[in-house]
Amino acid sequence: MSTGAGEWPQLPLDGDGSPLLAGVDEVGRGPLAGAVVAAAVILDPARPIEGLRDSKRLSAVRRAELDGLIRAQALAWALGRAEVEEIDRLNILHASMLAMQRAVAGLDPAPTQALVDGNRAPALACPAQAVIKGDDRVPAIAAASILAKQARDAEMGDLAARYPGYGFERHMGYPTAAHLEALRTLGPTPAHRRSFAPVRRCLAD
Repeated sequence: MSTGAGEWPQLPLDGDGSPLLAGVDEVGRGPLAGAVVAAAVILDPARPIEGLRDSKRLSAVRRAELDGLIRAQALAWALGRAEVEEIDRLNILHASMLAMQRAVAGLDPAPTQALVDGNRAPALACPAQAVIKGDDRVPAIAAASILAKQARDAEMGDLAARYPGYGFERHMGYPTAAHLEALRTLGPTPAHRRSFAPVRRCLAD
């Protein structure tokens, strides 16, 4: 799937059709460990990027290639995050909204409108619209999903080196059988989300 005209469905957009349209997405709601990371991207209509799609449907090699292209060719891009402590204090939904707000706030130039993957958009300084399955429908959202996943995967690799034995570099913090077994045998690390039930159970044992 490319960004060529006619290949992406035309979505009803609020606003005036300005090219300063930000796509916004986040990665990391479901894991038991690590931050939630969001990205916001304003693509350059004069420099289309071929092959943008939902980051989960790309190979690691292709995702890395696109990550570099987006960073080099977009009009603007920014990352935002919410830390484990914020996730535990606010809950994962509100922390995800905060990460997306931080990503959009980091864009320069600022967007005139934003499209956000999913069924709920955070409060932003510009008009925002949620788009179900937006990471496979809107090029800018697809670009944001790629940047967010690349950034978070790299962070989980760093956590794997800091906390060996948990396999963070393989499961990225998601509750796989291997991760749950490591939790049971090794206990939670400071990177684990204590408000999530499997981690909370380990702390209670």
